[in-house]
Amino acid sequence: MDLGLSGKKGIVCAASKGLGRAVAVALAREGVDLVINARSQDPLKATAECIRAATNVGVIPIAADITTEEGRQAVLAACPSPDILINNAGGPPPGDFRSVTREEWIRAVDANMLTPILLIRALIDGMVARGFGRIINITTSGVKSPGTYPQLGISIGVRSGLTGFIGVLSRQVARHNVTINGLLPGRFETDRLKENLEYAARAAGHSTEEEALRVRSVIPAARFGTTEEFGAFAAFLCSTHAGYLTGQNIVLDGGAYPGLA
Repeated sequence: MDLGLSGKKGIVCAASKGLGRAVAVALAREGVDLVINARSQDPLKATAECIRAATNVGVIPIAADITTEEGRQAVLAACPSPDILINNAGGPPPGDFRSVTREEWIRAVDANMLTPILLIRALIDGMVARGFGRIINITTSGVKSPGTYPQLGISIGVRSGLTGFIGVLSRQVARHNVTINGLLPGRFETDRLKENLEYAARAAGHSTEEEALRVRSVIPAARFGTTEEFGAFAAFLCSTHAGYLTGQNIVLDGGAYPGLA
């Protein structure tokens, strides 16, 4: 299927590895010129070179902390009028909220709620004026099923705030062919999954391998997701065919979420 994205421009945050990189690769394969961002310069540069070689699209790597005003301005200067924005940032470390300081809470709010909102604020009016925009916030399936991730209370709490805000804004811009959706990953083969499995294994007193086996056993698909399938799904959400889908929080988790809505 032609997604109708050739020649469009996109910003992908946290794109040097994991889900962000997978989305960047999928968009590039559809002909989207990219600005990709992450904090670490060398992995980001390597990702940009790999995408260029594989797809022949323009890729500009901006190594910066997107949670800072300086980082956001650097990314926006490189791509001031994107058609696509992929908000993505690693969540705070797993743990018990009793041990989390106020400063750590503020950092989580900055990274996982305010930064996406500020990027959207900077770009949304231009998308509306041009009559096309696709914004995806990569959060977590824990927003819909918080009890599944008892160690991620801080991350889920902060990302839920972003989810509520987007529920309001997405309805205000839908008539202009600008969509905003949340893409809520379950357990995908990423460094973040490894970190969470290791934490849960220590808490339960068994090995990481045993924890991984336990978790896979409660996923109807009986496996962890691949980053490639996540990227492909995100690319469709950005496509010209997805203009009637907005304000939704789409769980991609192999059937683990037990609810209907």
